[in-house]
This record gives sequence, structure tokens and C-alpha cells, in this order.
Amino acid sequence: MRKTELYRDLISQLTGLLQDQRDLTANAANTAALIFQTLPELNWAGFYFLKDELLMLGPFQGKPACTQIPIGKGACGTAAKELKTIVVEDVHRFPGHIACDGASNSEIVVPIIGRQGGLIGVLDLDSPLPGRFDADDRAGLESLVEVFVASIEVDAG
Repeated sequence: MRKTELYRDLISQLTGLLQDQRDLTANAANTAALIFQTLPELNWAGFYFLKDELLMLGPFQGKPACTQIPIGKGACGTAAKELKTIVVEDVHRFPGHIACDGASNSEIVVPIIGRQGGLIGVLDLDSPLPGRFDADDRAGLESLVEVFVASIEVDAG
């Protein structure tokens, strides 16, 4: 299956999974689990949510992770600061990389922006493969984040 088809199916599954629930934690947990179980070659998939000017660990799948990340630090903090998706082909060459799992070699981080335009947090995926994430992943994951944001009652202004 091509990536675009995989993401189209994943978006449909996530829409159905989240349609009757509005809770941030429940929907983040199910979103992380669905992504981790569906997308190949991942070793971590999860959320960090903005709290007191830090990104705090939310629901995830994978090994234990860093519990807080300063805005502007590492790929997660950079995506949060710049409010744009960050694709990292080689995490070991990314300035300020935060190594939570030494097995991770590539990463993609999508900011979660509320309906009022403020930062809610980030969706973070790691892979043991260098260069695992591309433009199809960026587009697909950004669409998944849109489904997630539409499903929750939390908003940031």
C-alpha cells in the first residue's frame, strides 16, 4: 500500500475512533496507539502538551520518554516555537537534539494548533531508521492532527 493510501485509511480510522469522545487524554491515547500500531518502522509515537511554558509528556506508545521539553529545544521544542512541522532525517545532527531513546535515528514533529491559533502541544514520532519520514508523512500526519484537534474540547488562543 502506498503511503498516501495508508494515511487516507488511517485518517478514516481515526475519525471513526474519535467521533464520540471529546476528552483530550482519551483521544490522545487512542491516536498515539493507532499511529504506533499502523505506521511501520516507528519506535515511539506520542504527544507533548503545553503546560507552564514547557512541553509536558502526554499519552504515548514506546519506551519511557523525557517528561518535559523547553520550548525551542530539540525537534519538539523547535516545532512548538516555530508552529511548523519539523522533519529530522538524522536526529544526531539536529542542533540541541534531546536523546530520550538512543535507538531513534529520525523524527517528525507536528505542532498541534487550536482553533483559535494557539499552541496546544506537539505530536512526535521517532524511528530507528535514518530518513524514515518524508513529505507524504508530513501531509498525512498534519491531516491526522487536524482530525485530533477537531475531536477535542481543549483550545488554545
